[in-house]
Formats: sequence, structure tokens, C-alpha cells
Amino acid sequence: MQKVLEGVKVLDFSRYVAGAYCGTLLADMGAEVIRVERPGGEVDRELGPFAPNGENIVYGMLLARNKKDITLNTRSEKGREILKELVKRVDIVVENYGVEGKKIMGLDYELLSEVNPAIILVSISGFGSSGPYAKKLCFDAVAQGMSGAMCYTGFPENPPTRAAVAYVDYSSGIYGALGAMFALYYREKTGKGQMVDVALADAAVCFVAGMGVAAEYKLLNYIRPQIGNTSFYNYTNTYKAKDGWLFIYTLGNAIWQRFLKVIGREDLAQDPRFKDDMTRWQNRDALDPIVSEWVSQYTVKEVSDLLEKARVPCGQVKDIAAVINDPQVQAREMIVDVDFPGVGPVPLNGVVTKLSKTPGSIEKRAPLIGEHNEEIYCDLLNFSQEEILQLKQEGII
Repeated sequence: MQKVLEGVKVLDFSRYVAGAYCGTLLADMGAEVIRVERPGGEVDRELGPFAPNGENIVYGMLLARNKKDITLNTRSEKGREILKELVKRVDIVVENYGVEGKKIMGLDYELLSEVNPAIILVSISGFGSSGPYAKKLCFDAVAQGMSGAMCYTGFPENPPTRAAVAYVDYSSGIYGALGAMFALYYREKTGKGQMVDVALADAAVCFVAGMGVAAEYKLLNYIRPQIGNTSFYNYTNTYKAKDGWLFIYTLGNAIWQRFLKVIGREDLAQDPRFKDDMTRWQNRDALDPIVSEWVSQYTVKEVSDLLEKARVPCGQVKDIAAVINDPQVQAREMIVDVDFPGVGPVPLNGVVTKLSKTPGSIEKRAPLIGEHNEEIYCDLLNFSQEEILQLKQEGII
């Protein structure tokens, strides 16, 4: 079945997560994504965790799936010339270097657009191409802290807490891929390329402000505190059953009343302390012992069955072993085993966006360093085998 981005060519100069995930999303939907690494491999391959054969798991196996791989030293004059020839033949370039790094690598938009006016550059960085922090370095957790999110994550009296899942990195990759689609659509109408400028800090602040946190402060002079696993402005929490933990979400009066019926406390529906989401949230300390006692009498499955039957949102708090074996995860193919040389089956994160007519999929394992040098340089740029050998000897590829 044809994929929606077949025919689109991408050069992916990304390291680490955000830019690499942007390229992964494009590759999953059929784009020919060529990862470009420095000769010998990029620095992210040196980071753990590692498979038994020493291969990097995240950057060498997961985020490079469906991609091809070449090596090229764009810091050299000859490497820059090869880069220009590649840029003439592709649609999108993805990179995640800082402002100064782009120039060193020959990846700033002005240079690329001179070579190919239709090129789309997806530039993902810590703070973007403008503003007083443009030259600062940034990683996911730094952006979490600077966005305000860490100050109200965690439990009271504990230090500011980061989310263990790198949501800023992955969301920035998603914004990059979305920006590439916007730019492709514009190019379809005008023939002109453009730069897509995505910053980790922007994504992090967007999520915080999007939850109303900035508006709360400006309009109500309220700064969110740490409240643990409960939600703001409605009654939710994690509760311990006989054999594990669950998260229960009682948003809205209809769900709340169904929940009270299940736990045998319909009398609480008339209690003015719990008349709506706001009051239930304000008086959560009075509710927690009641709900905790009820949950503690049952197993996770028993609580889940009772609440699901009553249409009350709940879910088991699972470890990764349970997630891998979850029938819903398996049915949606959200963890997919792909064989890797010297390792065997490696569980990869699946394709989230399900298209009915042009679905994405994981077709190929991640490539080895420079695995496609001959294919790309010979087929795309018409280099001879002798030229390839010479470039290797000179340290260009």
C-alpha cells in the first residue's frame, strides 16, 4: 500500500531525540529519510542504554528505524560541496544544532536556500533562532524546568520534579514534523521552501500555558503548588488495591454520581463539600480516606471491572512488563518487534497516527553507520567506486 510521503526525500542531521523523532515520523509515513552522521558515527551513539552487542538502543535502533544512513564530514570543504549536491536533490533537511553550530555544519537556511530555493529546513533547537537565549544549550529536562512545569510537578515538600518521560523532546519532534507538512503544503502552492523553527523551550511553555497556568497567575494571582498525583480542579488520584495501584478519574457530576453508586456512598452526592468538581478538589483530603478504603478491599482487576461497568474512567498503574503484554497495546501495534543484526527482536515504539488509506508502518530496521554510503553517493550523486574509496581515505565519509 502506498504511503502518503513516498517520493519525499529528507536529509536528517539530527542527534539525540527531538530532531531524530521528527525524521522518524516522516520515515514511518514513507519519506526516504537519510540520516547523515560524521565519519565513525554521531555522539549520540555513545549514550546508553546499550544492547548486549554494544549497539545503542534509543539512537542506534529505535529512532533510526525506517531510515538510511550515510556518513559525511560537512566541516571540510569537500564535504560542504557534497552537501550542496545532496541538498539540490532533496525536499527537506532536518537538523538540531545551535545557532553557531548550523554555520559550522553548513546547515543555516540562507546557505541551503541559495543552493535549493525550494528546500524546507526543519531546525529544532533549545531556544529557537531568536531571543536572548538563542545561543544557549538545552535538553528536555532544562526546558521542563524553565517552563514552570517542574515547580508544580511532584508531591508537597519535595524538590521540583521533572517528568521522567522526555515529553518536551518528543513533542518538539512532532511539532517539527507538523511544520514540515505545513511547509510542504505551502510549497505545493507556491514552489517556495522555507525554514521551520521549533524550540524545545517553546514547546514546554506552550504546554504549561495551554493548561491555563499562565492565565491563573495573571488573572487570579495564583501559582500552582505541588499536589502529587491529584489533578487540578477535579477529584482524581492513585489508589492502592490488594495487588497494585490504579488511577481513578471522576471528572464531572455524572461520572461522580456513577462512582458514588459503585462504592456505596450515594449519600455523598448531597454533601455540599462535594457538590461539583471544584469543591471536590478543594476537599480532596476528606475524600481520599473514603475512596482509599474502598479500593483497598479489592484487587486491581476487581476495581477495574466494577468501575468500567459503571463507565468511570480508571486504569491500572503498570510497569513496562505489563505494558508490553497489554492486549490493547498489542492490538494497536504500539510496541513492534523488529530484528536487528547480532541482537534479535528489538521492541520499537509503534506508529501513533493511524491513516485509513495510507497508513504508516515500520518497514526496516535501523541502519548501521554508513550502511547506505554506496547507494546514496553512487545512485543519487553518480559517484564512482573509486571516488567513494578516495572519500573514505580522506575522512570525508
